[in-house]
Amino acid sequence: MVPFVCTENAKPRTRLSELTKTCMGFLLIVILCAIDMEPMEVSSKKPVSRFREVIQVPKKVVRDPRFESLCGNLDEEGFKKRYNFIYEENLPAEKQELKKLLESSKDPEKITELKSRIALIDKHMKSDSTKLRRNQILSEHKKKAREAAKQGKRPYFAKKSDIRDRINMEKFKDLKEKGKLDSFMEKKRRRNAAKDHKFMPYRKSNNNE
Repeated sequence: MVPFVCTENAKPRTRLSELTKTCMGFLLIVILCAIDMEPMEVSSKKPVSRFREVIQVPKKVVRDPRFESLCGNLDEEGFKKRYNFIYEENLPAEKQELKKLLESSKDPEKITELKSRIALIDKHMKSDSTKLRRNQILSEHKKKAREAAKQGKRPYFAKKSDIRDRINMEKFKDLKEKGKLDSFMEKKRRRNAAKDHKFMPYRKSNNNE
């Protein structure tokens, strides 16, 4: 049996060891926190970026409503019906006004600007007419396929090449009615000739000949 005096003398040592452990644990926490707060060591040979990130900020997410499912799908037919006046009235009227300004203008910079605006309007009107023709041809093919399915026949689904050929046929027919087919074919022939000339290998000249 341990004497009472020995146990009394051992209590302060036990308390001292517990206090030492607590202090050591606290000191370890302080050291670890200090290490985390220290700047990261980087080699002096590596150049520092001019646009380095000092404070981290949340990344800005760019949202485009055209590709968001929450905004719904574009109804091209409805859009065309509601804003058809832009292509049939506004753009042709604006083109005529720009042509008048082009005839009366003498400033070279102004003339260049007017020509570019007229070309842009022509591009919009041409793309719209092409889309309209394509949609009409597609709707005709879909109608024929539905009628064939109702009659118990096997429906024919047009290929992209068939639709493209039909669009070109309609385009040539429209140009012929307006008397512009010959000029269109001449421009197309010149374009193809220039393209062929661009990719044609040049013959090396022989000085001995």
